[in-house]
Formats: sequence, structure tokens, C-alpha cells
Amino acid sequence: MIENYRYPFRFFFLSTFVPWSLWLIAAYLSHQPSDAKYSIYISSLGLAGLGGPLFVAGYYISKDKLLLGDVAGRIINVPTGKKRYFLASLLLMPSSILLAMAISLLFGYDIGQFTITGKTSFSSTLFPVWFILVIAPVLEELAWHSYGTDCLRQRFTLFTTSMIFAVYWAVWHLPLAFIQGYYHSNLVVEGALHSLNFLISLFPFVLLMNWLYYKTGRNILATVVLHLTANIFNEIFATHPDSKVIQTGVLLMLTVYLLVTQRELFFSKDYPFQTFRRNQLQVQPSLRGEQNV
Repeated sequence: MIENYRYPFRFFFLSTFVPWSLWLIAAYLSHQPSDAKYSIYISSLGLAGLGGPLFVAGYYISKDKLLLGDVAGRIINVPTGKKRYFLASLLLMPSSILLAMAISLLFGYDIGQFTITGKTSFSSTLFPVWFILVIAPVLEELAWHSYGTDCLRQRFTLFTTSMIFAVYWAVWHLPLAFIQGYYHSNLVVEGALHSLNFLISLFPFVLLMNWLYYKTGRNILATVVLHLTANIFNEIFATHPDSKVIQTGVLLMLTVYLLVTQRELFFSKDYPFQTFRRNQLQVQPSLRGEQNV
């Protein structure tokens, strides 16, 4: 089955070209003197860009009946005995930001960080900010982990796959830094440290996400939950930006531990595809025959 995810270059090229085209137009409009009258266009272009990779993934998946069945079975189904990893996807990011804020107190930062403010560190024009925080992980992960990640994984180890995607994801976000009021634009204003922290944080985050992805039998919902909780809990508190730097350090330490203790998962090219191939042999002969016509 994994061999059917066979167009990585096409997928990632189109998944960059479409969002970038839309976001660069939005960035241009956001810097116009009368940008308020363009707010509906800026928001619409921003949301459409987020959905771009999902449409690209949908196109390639729809062309292969085996992929359609594979993806449909991975959206919500969690294999027996794997629910603890789903729980980890729910608790990991809230726990890490709370721990990071607690550590920051040792360096004199304000305990008021633990206050739930209901405010966010960025603005949105047409759509509510909390809607964007929720819809972005859904749209992105339905693309990255329905098609994109497996395209890379069938060629590389999980570690290499994660490194490639983390670099790609950093570049993919780049145009958002030019849209006034957006989270990534505000990071640039905060300074080089926090902009750099966002880029570095993608590496442990992607490794942890892919660890949970494969530990849950390539479950897409687990990645959506991890991404969603990262968005929500990094915004819901009055978190000092420096605490997010500490959080990155916490996640890096956890990632190093997993890389050391689960070397086969991250560094063996075949693991866990032996299981996938055995499952593929169980596909109905009629369906396999139809696919080979």
C-alpha cells in the first residue's frame, strides 16, 4: 500500500505553489493604505491557501482506489492497544507549555502567565481567530498525513522524512510572515530569537507528530489533535514568548530520548512497512486485479 504514495515532488510543489500564490496576494493587499476594505479578500485568500494542500492530496488520492480505502480507514480508526498514544497526542502540548511556564518562574518570569486570557497574540480580519486556530490543523494534517508524509516515507527513513518535511514546512509558512497582523508576521516584529524559535520548534514537533502517527497505525486524527492542542494551548494562556523558547527545549529533550530509545522506528527504512505489506496481501483479489488493469 505504501508504494502507492508515489508522487512526492508533484505533491509538495503544488502544495507550495497554490498557497504561496494566494498568500502573496493577501500580503500585498494587507500593506495597502486602505487595507480594511480588502479584509474579506485577505481572509479568504489566507484560508484558501491553508486548504490548498488538502485539495492537492485529494486529487492524487482520488485517482487510486487503494489509496481512497487506506486514507478512509486512517482518519478516525485507532488500532487496538494504541489508545495510549492517542492520549499522548492530546496531552503532550498542553503539558509541555505548562512545564515551560513553570520552569520560566525559576528565571523570574511572571506567574500571571498561567492566566487564561481568552486573547490571542495575533489578529484576523474576517474569520474569528479561534476558528483559524482550529481549522488550520484540520486542513493541514488532512493533507500532510493523508498523502504527503507517506510519499516521503516510502523513500526515506522516518528521521530523514521528518527532517525534510520540517525544512519544507518552515519554507511553506514563509509568505504568512508578510501578511500584516498574522501570527508569523508578529513573530518577525518580536525579534530574531522568537522567529528562530518558531523555525527550530518545527523539528521536534514534526518528529513527535510522526512518532505518534506511526505508533497509532498511521492515524490521521492523532496528528490533527496534536497540532490542534499546540495551537490552542500556546495561545490560551498569557504565555511569555520566552516560555515558548523553553518549551522548544523541553520538546527537543523528549525527541532526543525517543530517537535513542526507538532507533528502529526512526532509522530503519523498512520499519514498520513489513506490517503494511502483510496487510496489503489481505486486500481482496478482485480489488487488486482491478487496480492492475
